[in-house]
Amino acid sequence: MRLSRYFLPVLKETPKEAEIISHQLMLRAGLIRQESAGIYAWLPLGLRILNKVNAVIREEQNRSGAVELLMPTIQSADLWRESGRYDAYGKEMLRIQDRHEREMLFGPTNEEMITAIFRTYAKSYRDLPLNLYHIQWKFRDEVRPRFGVMRSREFLMKDAYSFDLTKEAARHAYNKMFVAYLRTFARLGLKAIPMRADTGPIGGDLSHEFIILAETGESEVFCHKDYLAFATPPADVDFDDVNGLQSTVDRWTSLYAATSEMHDATAWEGLAADTRVSARGIEVGHIFYFGTKYSEPMKAAVQGPDGKPVTVHMGSYGIGPSRVVAAIIEASHDKDGIVWPVPVAPFEVALVNLKPGDADTDKVVADLERRLEAAGIEVLVDDRDERPGAKFATMDVIGIPYQLIVGPKGVKAGEVEIKARRDGARRTLPPDAAAAALIDDVMRERVPA
Repeated sequence: MRLSRYFLPVLKETPKEAEIISHQLMLRAGLIRQESAGIYAWLPLGLRILNKVNAVIREEQNRSGAVELLMPTIQSADLWRESGRYDAYGKEMLRIQDRHEREMLFGPTNEEMITAIFRTYAKSYRDLPLNLYHIQWKFRDEVRPRFGVMRSREFLMKDAYSFDLTKEAARHAYNKMFVAYLRTFARLGLKAIPMRADTGPIGGDLSHEFIILAETGESEVFCHKDYLAFATPPADVDFDDVNGLQSTVDRWTSLYAATSEMHDATAWEGLAADTRVSARGIEVGHIFYFGTKYSEPMKAAVQGPDGKPVTVHMGSYGIGPSRVVAAIIEASHDKDGIVWPVPVAPFEVALVNLKPGDADTDKVVADLERRLEAAGIEVLVDDRDERPGAKFATMDVIGIPYQLIVGPKGVKAGEVEIKARRDGARRTLPPDAAAAALIDDVMRERVPA
C-alpha cells in the first residue's frame, strides 16, 4: 500500500478533548473520528487494527468449539419483557419505536435473542452442548461517555452464549471460555488476569473479569504478583479434557485477584506484603455463568435422556474488540506514539522512501516492496514528498512494528536501515539481507502464543 494513495489523517497536535493516552493517540494516528458523544467512525488504519483483533478472537473462539452466527442490532422489546429485563435495565438501553409503533431497542447485549433462537431449533439433549457467538455492534446510552472508545456508547462486542444440560456441563463450558480468553489476550500482546467480579445486570453467581494492569485504568484492582509470570495455556490445549481445563482454571484462580467491587480487605492484608500488587486496571473481557436465569422465564428447554423436558443452563462471555484496541495502546506506547504488537499491527513493515523521485532509491524501494509482499508481509510504503523527519514522526505515532528506511546515501553504499519500533534498535544491512531479516522477524512474531 502506497501512503500517497491512502487515507491517513494524522494530527500533529494532541486534541484537547482527549483525556487518556489511548484516546489521544487514536485521534493523532488517524484511527478514529468522533461523530457525536461516545460514537466514533473507524478510519482505514483503525479498521485494519480492529479487524486484526477480531481475527484473533475468532480463531480462539473457533478453537474452543464455539460456532459463529450474526444477530441484528435492533431487537424486539417483547423478548426483553419475557426475561423481565426490559423495565429493569435502566436508561442505558436505547428504546425506540418503528413506523408501526412497535417497541424496539438497540441491543446492549443479546441474552434474550440468542435464547429465542436456541429454543426454536434445539429440541433434544443430543443438540447439546452448544456455544454460539457473534461479533456485532452494541449500544449503551452511557450518561457520561469518555476516554474515547474505552467507554463509548456504541461499541463492538464479541458475545458468546453457552447452552448445557446440567450445571456441571455448564461449568465446563465456562472453563472453555476462561482458557480461550487467556489465550486470546496473550496473542493480542496483553497480560490479562482473571478476577472475581460482580455480575451486574447480566445476573448469575459465577463471574470473572479479565483485567490488564495500566496506569490509566478505570478502577483499582488487587492481585498476587505471581499472576504476572503465569504461562499462557498452549495452542494444543484440549478443550474436551474436563479435568485438564478445570486444573488450568483452578491454577489461575488459586491466588488472590479481585476488582474493587469484590475486594476483601481482610484476605488482602493476610498476604505477604511483597506479593501484593495494587494497581489500576482495564477490563478487556467478562464471562458469566447464570444457570437458568433466561432459559426458565423464556421456556428454553430440551428433551432429556429420560424423555422429560430439561431447562438448559446458560452462560455468556464478552470481549469488546473496540475497547481492546484502546487497551493495547494503553499497555504499549511510548513518548513518540503507539507501539503495536505484530499480530494486531495495521501493517507489519513501514518502507520509508527518503527521496521519492530518485531513480536508484525508487528502484530499491520497489524491489523491497515486491519481495516483502511476496513473502506475505503487509507493507506500507511512505512515498510522500515530505521531509524525512515528518516521515519518521508519522511512522512512530502510528506504531508500525518495523521501519525499513531507504535513502540515496545508503543506496549508494549498498545499505538500508531497519528500525524496530518497540526498542528503537537499528541495523544496517544490504537490501536482500534486510528483507530476509524482516521476513524472519515478522513471521516469528506472528506465531500464536
